[in-house]
Amino acid sequence: MKIYLIGYMGSGKSTLGRILAQEQNMNFIDFDDYLEQKEGKKIKDIFEEKGEIYFRKRESTYLDLLLTGYPNTIISLGGGTPCYGDAMERIKKADGTSVYINVGVPELTQRLWTEREQRPVLKHQETREKLEEFVRKHLFERSYYYNQAEVKILVNSKTVPELIDELNNTLF
Repeated sequence: MKIYLIGYMGSGKSTLGRILAQEQNMNFIDFDDYLEQKEGKKIKDIFEEKGEIYFRKRESTYLDLLLTGYPNTIISLGGGTPCYGDAMERIKKADGTSVYINVGVPELTQRLWTEREQRPVLKHQETREKLEEFVRKHLFERSYYYNQAEVKILVNSKTVPELIDELNNTLF
């Protein structure tokens, strides 16, 4: 079994994926960490040195590796991964279940405010208001792809243990 966690940056995909994998005795891969390991650089450095087009091409190549290998694994995909090229179509056709971790804009803004410097697409958002406006627009653009996931988990004010219970009950 494979599970692909998708959703906007800061939605908790990695946190939930690690816990769920441990509980289900599965492997876990954080796609951002995987990509950084393969490239030998941090994502923000890849963006700065080689640009987003290069990054998205490499992301697509590494996604193919994850889609065709790594059985019994929960994979936390990057926020933009399903939204470029035919990535979401490839995810849907691959062996496994896609799960959208859906978090509202105010909560995402709060989570992302302190880490915006580490996230290349957010580092120019200088106020919370601008960040929230950016997240709202960006999430609207990406929601078309995210909503194609087979399973949708609405976070709202649920705690991590509540979300893990919901994922366990829905997927296993």
